[in-house]
Amino acid sequence: MVFKRRDRRPIWQVVLDFVWPRGGWVRAFEYVKHRVRRLPDTPEKISRGIWAGVFTAFTPFFGLHFVIAWLIARLMRGNILAALLGTFFGNPLTYVPIAATSLWFGHRLVGGRPPSELETSLSSKFTGAWNDLFHNFRAIFTPETMDWHRLSLFYDDVFFPFMIGGIIPGIIAATFAYYLSVPVIRVYQNSRRKRLQAKLGQLRKKPENAS
Repeated sequence: MVFKRRDRRPIWQVVLDFVWPRGGWVRAFEYVKHRVRRLPDTPEKISRGIWAGVFTAFTPFFGLHFVIAWLIARLMRGNILAALLGTFFGNPLTYVPIAATSLWFGHRLVGGRPPSELETSLSSKFTGAWNDLFHNFRAIFTPETMDWHRLSLFYDDVFFPFMIGGIIPGIIAATFAYYLSVPVIRVYQNSRRKRLQAKLGQLRKKPENAS
């Protein structure tokens, strides 16, 4: 109860804050960057965690990104918190280019048609898949017959190509993030260490001056 919000937000405010956080995405990115740099771990281990988080952002398992990033970070012996923060590479500002790139690669790797040549739009496929899920769930409790046709189309045209196609751009983006993060984090940690040593030196000099 200590950490419970006093001002309970309406559902529309929750959705709005997810799409556009208070203070904007620039402030949100600055917060994530600040948190990553202050993690108590080696630059390499933190950066391996970032690799896991960024790569996970290119997978279509929305809602499970934290779990997948955690598993990959454990396998790579990376920092877990850095991996969770790294998943924020996937956000409402990057979902569209990530999905477009992953689908483009996926349809060429599996030999299917690119998204621009599909008979129906991606939005209608998402809608059809959700309708099938709702219909089939309702069919459990009613005499209705289950129908998996639209879910099958969604899997063939969207989910599977996204999953396969996200591997290459995911590895590229994650590796770029890794090699960019290592020197930046090392410089920050060295600078912070020097500042702390300077403060300790000043504190030690104060008793001497007082005597």
